[in-house]
Amino acid sequence: MGVNNRNTEEKRNISSINKDYVRSVERQEKRDKAHKVRLFRRLGAFAVIVVVVMGWLTLTMFDKSQALAAKETEKAEVVQALEEVKEEQDMLKSQILKLNDDEYIAKLARKEYFLSEDNEIIFSIPENEENDDKNIDSKE
Repeated sequence: MGVNNRNTEEKRNISSINKDYVRSVERQEKRDKAHKVRLFRRLGAFAVIVVVVMGWLTLTMFDKSQALAAKETEKAEVVQALEEVKEEQDMLKSQILKLNDDEYIAKLARKEYFLSEDNEIIFSIPENEENDDKNIDSKE
């Protein structure tokens, strides 16, 4: 029994070592697998965050480009209105210069209010009859 006892004791020791080794290998494999799962989860979460941020940036850029286009259109309209106002201002300045001239004021008063100088006769010709006569001649 001594030999038999010794063999069983060695088998127990060997199988005990094997069991410990196998358990440690299994634990290491589980840790590695868990590590991979956590790694993939982190990478997935990071990918989702990146996609969300990129989407937000894209939408922001699109909105800003539309706002910029609207502002450029508005600017073009305002520049055109400014040009019209400058032209009107130049016309008014020239009219102010003319109104400072006494001869121009006299001429304007004679024309608008049918005023005359001494020994001058004013004849008024209706403008509508001239237009009607021209239309009748062109129709014939």
